[in-house]
Amino acid sequence: MAGRGTPATALLTRQRVAHTLHPYDVAPETPNYGAEVAAALGVAPERVFKSLVASVDGVLTVAVVPVTGELDLKALAVAVGGKRATLADRALAERTTGYVRGGISPLGQRRALPTVLDASAERFPTVYVSAGRRGLQLELAPADLIRLTSATTAPVAAP
Repeated sequence: MAGRGTPATALLTRQRVAHTLHPYDVAPETPNYGAEVAAALGVAPERVFKSLVASVDGVLTVAVVPVTGELDLKALAVAVGGKRATLADRALAERTTGYVRGGISPLGQRRALPTVLDASAERFPTVYVSAGRRGLQLELAPADLIRLTSATTAPVAAP
């Protein structure tokens, strides 16, 4: 399973973007999953980001925030010029992105969605995001993530 590519890794390969794949073994039902993934990878949890799908005034939007915090829905709405944001239904998020919960990558989604990357990512030379399935993270430069997702950056994470 670790050798199979994903739409995210295929996109990075096609675009010739420098990246590193990092497999890990953490059970999906583990409490504080993101922190456990960071520990399994041996990296600071502030560098590991999760992708959450939200609905901002009815428009699905991807928020990429550190696993050390939560998504500030109000800040996300402001970042995309909306009024109200809520987390999207799990089934809708999976159907729209083509990925399963716990493995949603901001890259290579079935349908390109507006994306907001938490501004804290720009502090690091590289960040970690899901490679498109549970058990696999990819490491890449924040600038490449921003470019490939046409993301905006804003402070959208709450501690």
